[in-house]
Amino acid sequence: MDELTAGATAGDAPPELAMAGAYPDFANPELLAAIPLDARTVIDIGCSGGALGAAYLRLNPAARVLGIDTDEAALAIARTRLTEVARCDIQAEDLPFDLSGGVDVLVYGDVLEHLADPWAVLARHVRHLNPGGAVVVCFPNVEHWSIAYRLFAGRFDYDERGLLDRTHLRFFTPRTMRALLERAGLTPCDVRSRPSDAAAAARFVEAMRPGLAAIGVDPAEYLGRATPVQFVWRASLAPRERLVVASTMLPPQGGVSDVRVIEPAAALASDPTVFSVVRQEAEIAPMIEGAPHIAVLHRPLLVGDSGRARLRALIDRGFLVVTEFDDHPDFLAARGIDVAELLSFTGVHAIQTSTEPLAATLAAWNPEVAVFPNAIRALDPPANFANPDRLTLFFGALNREEDWAPFMPVLNEVLRAVGPRLHLLVMHDRAFFDALETPNKEFVPISDYATYRSRLAGCEISFMPLADTPFNRGKSDLKYIEAGAARVVPLASPVVYGDSLRDGETGLIFTSPDHLRMQLLRLLAYPEAARRLADSARAEVAANRMLAYQVRARTDWYRALWARRAELDAALRARVPALFA
Repeated sequence: MDELTAGATAGDAPPELAMAGAYPDFANPELLAAIPLDARTVIDIGCSGGALGAAYLRLNPAARVLGIDTDEAALAIARTRLTEVARCDIQAEDLPFDLSGGVDVLVYGDVLEHLADPWAVLARHVRHLNPGGAVVVCFPNVEHWSIAYRLFAGRFDYDERGLLDRTHLRFFTPRTMRALLERAGLTPCDVRSRPSDAAAAARFVEAMRPGLAAIGVDPAEYLGRATPVQFVWRASLAPRERLVVASTMLPPQGGVSDVRVIEPAAALASDPTVFSVVRQEAEIAPMIEGAPHIAVLHRPLLVGDSGRARLRALIDRGFLVVTEFDDHPDFLAARGIDVAELLSFTGVHAIQTSTEPLAATLAAWNPEVAVFPNAIRALDPPANFANPDRLTLFFGALNREEDWAPFMPVLNEVLRAVGPRLHLLVMHDRAFFDALETPNKEFVPISDYATYRSRLAGCEISFMPLADTPFNRGKSDLKYIEAGAARVVPLASPVVYGDSLRDGETGLIFTSPDHLRMQLLRLLAYPEAARRLADSARAEVAANRMLAYQVRARTDWYRALWARRAELDAALRARVPALFA
């Protein structure tokens, strides 16, 4: 293969992956991201081994994910992963499930091009969609440059897999796939390309530049059509009005930016009617004409004239402005900020936060407050409890010495008593690590959130002390749900965690150093019981604390705010007249 054809099959699953029947056992990440996160019933048409559906269930465990395929070997794998599967020829049979509750999402991952009459099949399936239901289609791009190259070279040979899979019967461009969706009664919402080898496409287009110019085709425009190997179209049945949500983000510290900004923005974007992005504040501009526009500012420091100018700029651009804030306002006062000049709460249309106590505090500045508790995006496969003779206790925090110092003597006492049966993994807090009197410890400096979650997942106990202070009472229970999601036993103070953790069922509460000693020794003595606590904590998170379960509430709140925009503008003008001067 010469340098022009190098990369022609980019976009396929990596060749080293295991197979599920005739195809790689692979969850297409772009297809996964396009499936609405809040769906109740999803049907994966052509599910193969169920890798995509299994990945979706880790995001939305409450969903009913159904799979259809004709390959019995692949279905044998899918049965272990999905809610229900069936062997079915969709060209001759209707969907073989109880669909009395309707369907929220139909997924066709590289399927429609294999059908003799995809128009009829899609039209028949769409009849099962609930109002607002979505169709997600991934398909190979017949305009890909490598197909043109083959034709110029006098070849149109089929392959085992890829763009010219020998079982392909139909070929689509984004335009003709849009027409197929519209013919089925759907409204196309958006189309995205999957990652491709852009360098190989650019080489081909550059070589073809004179010919393209001669036939009146703009090389830059053609490059955009010829680069993607695959596209993902999303369409909806009677979709809601488009909504734009533009979020800002402070530099990442711990998991705050991930949990409060990055992951919610991605979750919102899974709704085909929502355009959700994370951008620098100066780059926030109108994006879809006539759509509601919401700007969500992450923990903004808006003070005095500069703060008013920033807010005025967003309002003048047509945005309704929301502050995302998940700490007590005393956090700002303690850093010397004059709260009398602070506009972060009074100078915006509304506030979103993580706990009811914080909402009550912030309502003194602005009555428009919504609570979206911290939530988990995905349940990763468990990676702990492999060795019953050794448990690892995790501690990961910053600036918490006042919280953990009273318990350090007892921790060291237990460490001396049990020796290598208890290992400690400490992230971020060097003082805590240095105070531990044991060789059975490991320190990890400040890291990104993915590393934090990964290292937590290798432990069995998470130590979560919080002193009873006004500042701590306003904190969220994020560490509890992080531990539960990773199947790690939460060992926590009653402050904050007492309202979430069921003592003896989804973790253990300690109220004093002596109580901590008892609870820790209990876990070490009965690792099987510790495992049961951890499993219950994970089940609790899966049932109640997934980000998927908040998507509709968030979008409904933004839409409701926009519907009341005139009222909110008037209230904002009354609170901060200088903002409109």
